[in-house]
Amino acid sequence: MSTTDAPSFAGLRVATFESRMAGPIAELITKYGGVPVTAPALREVPIEDNPEALAFAERLIAGAFDVVLFLTGVGTRYLAQAIETRIPRATWTAALNQAKVVVRGPKPLAPLRELKARVDLQAPEPNTWHEVMTLLDAQLPVAGLRVAVQEYGKPNPELIEALERRGASVTRVPVYRWVLPEEIGPLRRAIAAVAAGEIGAALFTSAQQVEHLLQVAAEEGREADLRAALGRATVVGSVGPTTSETLREHGLPVDIEPEHPKMGHLVAAVAAGWRAVGKAVPPAL
Repeated sequence: MSTTDAPSFAGLRVATFESRMAGPIAELITKYGGVPVTAPALREVPIEDNPEALAFAERLIAGAFDVVLFLTGVGTRYLAQAIETRIPRATWTAALNQAKVVVRGPKPLAPLRELKARVDLQAPEPNTWHEVMTLLDAQLPVAGLRVAVQEYGKPNPELIEALERRGASVTRVPVYRWVLPEEIGPLRRAIAAVAAGEIGAALFTSAQQVEHLLQVAAEEGREADLRAALGRATVVGSVGPTTSETLREHGLPVDIEPEHPKMGHLVAAVAAGWRAVGKAVPPAL
């Protein structure tokens, strides 16, 4: 590939709604010649005094679960922290190792290693509930099994329903929830810029970012303009299938989705492919 063909935003303004990784994704956008517009759309809030986590640990110790499914790394850490306010680590992790431990993707692996917990099955990319169910159907049929699911952000009803349809007894273990950032000024300004046709690309790295973007846009009276701009003038990049599914459920386009559901792959894919989408993007700065 020649220098002229190298992936580049060529000065486009690129909106990102990341929170924890706001700095790194802005650096990547800049690296690819874009102007980052950073507008965090959510923050993770641990569920304080989490009775569900403690009840889960007590039932786990009593041998009440055959399978424990971990969905996220952050949620796995928060779950351990909540449990260990009352129950020693060695006690509950010994019980965990008596069950089958399944992870949705790679992110729970590090915290589980720290806990010295065994991992029996890991779902492949793109790490959605579909891959989890395909894996279980092939290697660990759940009919008649008692399954605990560490939930993240908001519930995943499709996963719960799929498990129950196969005859599993499912216990949900909510560990953290998503709320809007304490300061939503940057998000409001980004919405106004998108609605005005000033943003060349918008990058979504989680489904909840989509929910919050539309929520705030509606509160600001800009939802119709936002939707029109995302359809006409702003290239929409989605990190992976779960986020893409949410965008489409809300009637929004998915112009570019990388082969691998990773933030760096998303930025590179949009930098390489935005021109081919054919939208009337605004002039570069």
